[in-house]
Amino acid sequence: MEHRGDADDRPTDDAEWREQLSDEEYRILREAGTEAPFSGEYVDHKDDGSYACAGCGAELFDSETKFDSGCGWPSFYDTDDERVETRTDTSHGMRRTEVLCAECGGHLGHVFEDGPEPTGKRYCINSVALEFEDDE
Repeated sequence: MEHRGDADDRPTDDAEWREQLSDEEYRILREAGTEAPFSGEYVDHKDDGSYACAGCGAELFDSETKFDSGCGWPSFYDTDDERVETRTDTSHGMRRTEVLCAECGGHLGHVFEDGPEPTGKRYCINSVALEFEDDE
């Protein structure tokens, strides 16, 4: 996986983020966009490994927690609470819980309370916000 550098190299302003990220990564990670359902690279991805933030390279999710939710986006039932932050999102006339990378603040997606046991959570994450690192 190509990491985007450590915390000292991370962009500190909008112009630096625009330079580092593709247009689609910027739209998702920095403007809280959403990719079209069933369009992302990792929707049906089944390899063993870990998923990191496409903005800063921070590890976010383990493939062991990935499941097929049928929602159209990669879904995970668990993560380390230190890896992600959540906040209330009232955009689009809805009340949801937004998921952000704890390292760089990038928008990842949303978390819902309709996932499988043992957590009952469904982290619904944009593929564009992720990079995959194979266990091999």
